[in-house]
Amino acid sequence: MTATATIESRSRPGRRGPGPSGTLLLAAVAAMFFLAQLVLVGPDMGLGWDETVYVSQVSGHAPAAFFSAPRARGVSLLVAPVTSWSSSTALLRVYLAALSGLGLFLALRAWRGLFPVRVAALGGALFASLWVTLFYGPQAMPNLWVALAALAGVGCFLRARADRTLRGPVWGLVASAALAALMRPMDAVWVSLPLLLAPVVVRRWRGGWLPVAVAAGLAAGAAAWVIEAYTGYGGLSGRLHDASQIQGGLSWNNAVDDQLRSQSGRTLCRPCTGGWPNPVLFAWWLALPALAAAGLAAAVRARRAAATALPLACAATAAFPYLFLIGYAAPRFLLPAYALLAIPVADGLLALVLRRRGTRRTVAVGLAAVALAGHLAVQFAVLHQLVGRATASHREWARTAAALHRAGIEPPCVLTGDGKAAPHIPIAFYAACRSADTDGHNANTTAAWLAGTAGRIPVARLTARAAAPPPYARGWRLIHVRGQVYAYVGPAVRESGTAGKARRGAAPAAPATGTTAPPGT
Repeated sequence: MTATATIESRSRPGRRGPGPSGTLLLAAVAAMFFLAQLVLVGPDMGLGWDETVYVSQVSGHAPAAFFSAPRARGVSLLVAPVTSWSSSTALLRVYLAALSGLGLFLALRAWRGLFPVRVAALGGALFASLWVTLFYGPQAMPNLWVALAALAGVGCFLRARADRTLRGPVWGLVASAALAALMRPMDAVWVSLPLLLAPVVVRRWRGGWLPVAVAAGLAAGAAAWVIEAYTGYGGLSGRLHDASQIQGGLSWNNAVDDQLRSQSGRTLCRPCTGGWPNPVLFAWWLALPALAAAGLAAAVRARRAAATALPLACAATAAFPYLFLIGYAAPRFLLPAYALLAIPVADGLLALVLRRRGTRRTVAVGLAAVALAGHLAVQFAVLHQLVGRATASHREWARTAAALHRAGIEPPCVLTGDGKAAPHIPIAFYAACRSADTDGHNANTTAAWLAGTAGRIPVARLTARAAAPPPYARGWRLIHVRGQVYAYVGPAVRESGTAGKARRGAAPAAPATGTTAPPGT
């Protein structure tokens, strides 16, 4: 028997699951993930910039925002069961938290028979306790779903390879690849590369239909994105080019330091300038490679190297473009890599602790407990600060939208702007207006259309007090909305409320000094 055959025979799952106690343990991890989202993030955090774009596609609350080239329709389909009939953000948060908890349970269960249940449970708990996982769990964003699909897909691949008589894992593999591609097609391709190439690299794995199943799932999930490329972007190459431009142009860029800076809770680090955060905040990130190596060593000793090497390879390909091909960072981009590293890292941690005997084991358990407690404290501290900032920011958008309504800018209406005073795209969603841009990555209209529309319905351009109006808005009234937010309003906006007060000489606030970053891709 060859070494590879020995590995497969040792990691071959049975037809039965992990047993009632094992299933309950995984369910408990998923339930804690759900509850932690409700408690630590909360359902009252308003929708973020990117969320308003995805939700607006299927919402009856506001017109659909411009859908840029990198985005895919998966998130919109995911939230449609709620947003198609309700505008409640709290209900949407609870729905997504429950769905992500269920997704984590199914993803962990896909690994039954490949590792002891305690390894899968610890891996799931480690992944679920990261601030970035908890923060995006209840959000209408795609990255966590790519992560869960990747974790489930690799587990299904290994189980189907170990026992070719099983059909469930094959269908699970197809569904996982389709879900990942539905959410973010290019991320799905990157994370699936080792699954497609494994039969070429591992002689024992040659033959069979698993690469075909992966490819079929990717094709099914990405079909709508590809079709839309030909109907709206001039073809697949055109959409890929536009997507690359929005990401700053894909080329060799070392973004590792950007990712380290973003571990302080910066959801979008673009440009990623400023000093380094406290090393305590990114110590866990630097420890991941060493713990993954320990997990691989433990797997080799246990003769289940394939079950560890494959997810590590998928984690590497998933992280590669976001570490070395773009010039900025967003922690959510690495969620698929974190999910795939979770089980090997958990295996390595348990091996480091349980291999000891007597007093050494007691000391190792104590040190591991202290390290994990410190890790959780760091994660929850970053999460608490981030949730506070996000909630305050989203409430500001809602207040600005309410002030616009008082100024006479009510649906049907159009908002545009330069993003310096206030981000007009999410504010337009909060105000139930259409968002419009004449240039930039979100360009979806022309100056002539805005000028013509302004005579029929309320049109406003958000700006700072000192900013001059564009040519199409010359002659429009400048009103004070609130704080440092002003607006040039078209002739269809009635002069009342806040608008009338501003025209009669409301004192202008100081110009905004900061800029609002564009939405992530």
